[in-house]
Amino acid sequence: MTAVDDSRRELGEFLRRRRTGVNRAEYDLPPVGRARTTGLRREEIAFLSGVSVTWYTWLEQGRDINPSRQVIDAIAINLRLTHAEHDYLLGLAGFTPSPRPEPLAPDPVPAHVQHLLDALDPAPAFAVTPHWDIAAWNPAYEHLFPGVVTAPAEERNLLVFVFTDPYVRAMLPDWDTTSRQFLAEYRAEAGGRIGGPDHVRLVGFLRGASPDFATAWDEHEIDRFASRRRAFVHPVDGERVFEQVKITPQDAPDLTIVAYLPDPVLLASLADS
Repeated sequence: MTAVDDSRRELGEFLRRRRTGVNRAEYDLPPVGRARTTGLRREEIAFLSGVSVTWYTWLEQGRDINPSRQVIDAIAINLRLTHAEHDYLLGLAGFTPSPRPEPLAPDPVPAHVQHLLDALDPAPAFAVTPHWDIAAWNPAYEHLFPGVVTAPAEERNLLVFVFTDPYVRAMLPDWDTTSRQFLAEYRAEAGGRIGGPDHVRLVGFLRGASPDFATAWDEHEIDRFASRRRAFVHPVDGERVFEQVKITPQDAPDLTIVAYLPDPVLLASLADS
């Protein structure tokens, strides 16, 4: 038996042990039968990872197949492997684990993007990177959410705030719906970046920090952004209602500007009163 055969066999056995050892309740799944509360079925982890049951079965059986790095990363994320386990799995599959980068603050936005944000004031507005790191904002957004200033730059991420910050959760009367909508939109936008180091770091962090995120992420909901009404309950200003819109500058395509404009329906009703 060759070293390659040994690696395939070890990879399959490693996946099987991790798959059968997880707690089903952590995936919001019922027990198997009447009693078994541990272990995912092969079809369950295959579905979560976006591969066929047959293909995943062959992987666990150590067959002569060549999984891509993106598939290995997806399986590692969905089995909730530690960084060390993830790197070990990559090595067994024939990939060199990439150095795990430290989270970095987003690069400063171009001056004209900040100018646009400031021009939108008093409408709260901010700019996000492809992984939804908040790179810049205007005074109105800072008033709406003061935590954007005090958070460490490398943790200033919209999904992190939505799923881990009690202030944000308390401000959103429809938090359950809004948080899942945000996640579905992020997943739709992530596309080919899924499996990249920034994405793996973000998803890995949120899985450990928020059971709500882990449950919602495993549901694989996808939805495109559409302008919509947003309501906030501000601790000082009370209820505030906006229309959320997005703008992508042509000369800064890696940034998206999110603006909360005065809700036109609310303005019309105030004008008529």
